[in-house]
Amino acid sequence: MNARSFRWVVVLCAFTLMFVGFGAAYSFPVFFGAFEAEFGAARADVSLVFALSASLYFVLGAPGGVLADRFGTRRVALVGVACLAVGLAAASFARSIEMLYVTYSIGLGIGIGLTYSPSVGAVQPWFDKQRVFASGLAVSGIGFGNLIAPPLVAWAIDELGWRGAYLALSIVALVLGGAAAAAIRNAPSTATTTSQGLSLGDAMSTRTFWMLYLATGLSGFGGFVPMVHLGRYAVDAGHPESFGVLLVSLIGLGGLLGRVLIGVVADRLGRMRSLALMQLMMASMLMFWWASTSWLALALMAVGFGLAFGGYVAAFPSVVMDLFGARSVAGIIGFIYTAAGIGTLFGPTLAGAAYDATGSYSASILGAATLALLASAVTWSVPIGAPAPARVSR
Repeated sequence: MNARSFRWVVVLCAFTLMFVGFGAAYSFPVFFGAFEAEFGAARADVSLVFALSASLYFVLGAPGGVLADRFGTRRVALVGVACLAVGLAAASFARSIEMLYVTYSIGLGIGIGLTYSPSVGAVQPWFDKQRVFASGLAVSGIGFGNLIAPPLVAWAIDELGWRGAYLALSIVALVLGGAAAAAIRNAPSTATTTSQGLSLGDAMSTRTFWMLYLATGLSGFGGFVPMVHLGRYAVDAGHPESFGVLLVSLIGLGGLLGRVLIGVVADRLGRMRSLALMQLMMASMLMFWWASTSWLALALMAVGFGLAFGGYVAAFPSVVMDLFGARSVAGIIGFIYTAAGIGTLFGPTLAGAAYDATGSYSASILGAATLALLASAVTWSVPIGAPAPARVSR
């Protein structure tokens, strides 16, 4: 198979790795009620299971990307899939919420951290004109996992219990994820892929890098609050548990559409402006959530938020490639995502703590919307064009 054809195999492998990892991660809200009931845990404590995991995989994106740049995506992704499968299997034996922190949170955190940034980074150098489209297809694995995993996991919990559902997820991760990790490859070494662009150190010496870092952190605070709490919010509003599961899937449906359609928006507005627009839309959907309790309004909010979040996630790697080049793209993406890890650690957890204290999500939703709006403003002010480093590597 020639390189032009094989690049789409790389996209498929990245899609599969993200489908497996994020399908397991974003099905977490389906387990939320079971954990509350079995462990007698407060919502802040249950939220922390997901928040620790998500924070860890964002933080580990930096070393994961650097390792992929140095040793190749295939080796790093294989280790990541192994950690993912072991973490899910071990979680099925947890006898306390603290054991879920040790098994689920750490296993998924390391597993996704070693597969997400490396696979997203691997796609970028294979493409030029179709980069946003290819990136969108690759990360649509996240939306696809978010769309179909929650209802399938809900069915598995009914049939097997939550412990059996985690064992089933472990097997799926090992088989599908292992095959994708074994097949993914980095682009052939050329002058473009090995020397063009900034090193991670040079990128970090630019103002542009830290503006993107700040915007990503602000987005992270609000980006995962609905992922964790929207389903419970719906149940609190009087809707059945099944509707809460549906809302999680609708976020995935919107995310799938956003990841595929972002290329059209980026072609018209430019990639950086599209990124800022997606953050603005996230803020708008969070405000809509704050004012919504009916099933139709919540469903529309879920799709709209998913579309905005999915478009943002799809456009971001291509923006990084545009600004900093291919030389250390996986490492740069991974390091900037550590900012999202900070936001993700505190956002869902603080939302749960606020609910435990007040019986309401209102303050958390409004806070998340405000931070997303600030993120859009920061992104909009990032200068377009490749930045020059403040120093030169020797």
